[in-house]
Amino acid sequence: MLQYIRHPQKPPPSQKRQALTIPLSIEHNIADLLTALGENPAREGLAATPRRVARLYADLFAGVGVDPKDAIDTVFTAESRDPVVLRDLPFYSLCEHHLLPFFGTARLVYVPDGKIAGISKLARTLDLACRRPQVQERLTAQVADAINAALQPGGVAVELTAEHLCMAMRGVQKPGSQVVTTAVRLPREIEVRKDDHDTPWSRESLLALLHREG
Repeated sequence: MLQYIRHPQKPPPSQKRQALTIPLSIEHNIADLLTALGENPAREGLAATPRRVARLYADLFAGVGVDPKDAIDTVFTAESRDPVVLRDLPFYSLCEHHLLPFFGTARLVYVPDGKIAGISKLARTLDLACRRPQVQERLTAQVADAINAALQPGGVAVELTAEHLCMAMRGVQKPGSQVVTTAVRLPREIEVRKDDHDTPWSRESLLALLHREG
């Protein structure tokens, strides 16, 4: 049975975070890990490390069991069908294979169809999906699916560009290499509007918006 200890944490100004709930077993296991590596977890430099790491993991994995769609809790009605593009959004996550970070930037676009969301909610969706053991392909799909489910837009596309430390620090040791993943969601039935020259959005047109300058 897990025991828990709560450590209050002041949330960053840009995010709403609750006090962290930290399993004591994480602290104990980190101490055991240090011992297994031949270290003395009681020495001065390491004495507080198990608790620090426990707090770190509680924060980095705060999204486990939470639907990223829940971050989009503020939705407005809107008549506009002009696309909304968000670029150069930094993100950090942990690869589930080695628990090493991968990080980079995200680009996303959606075409409103009666609903829009606060821009910060889109960023929070990405953040929530990142805070769990991840693979980049699934992370990309989860963000696209969350936006699609919450807003039911005329189309949504998400692109992530990231460097993986499991490729830089170990294995093939190729620092600076980047992985690019995309996810596109389109309505199953797209009706062409007859009142103007607009045509349905395609995968290619949405991805082109992500890279259009100006």
